[in-house]
Amino acid sequence: MVDVSQHNLVPEHTVLDRDAVEDVLTEYDIGRTDLPKIQRRDAALPEDAEVGDVVKIVRDSRTTDEAVVYRLVVE
Repeated sequence: MVDVSQHNLVPEHTVLDRDAVEDVLTEYDIGRTDLPKIQRRDAALPEDAEVGDVVKIVRDSRTTDEAVVYRLVVE
């Protein structure tokens, strides 16, 4: 079986701890539910991601070197 999360085209996904989540929410002046969603069954998510976690996704970008986005894990 192939582990999709290890493919070179899948961007880095990291589950944030509570302090990091609060920093992100404060920086963007939003609530947790205002974040875009990602489903728990998404193959790119780390094994330890649970519903309610916030995941940081770092993608390569031609214009800014890297693009960082955040997603709320939902069922």
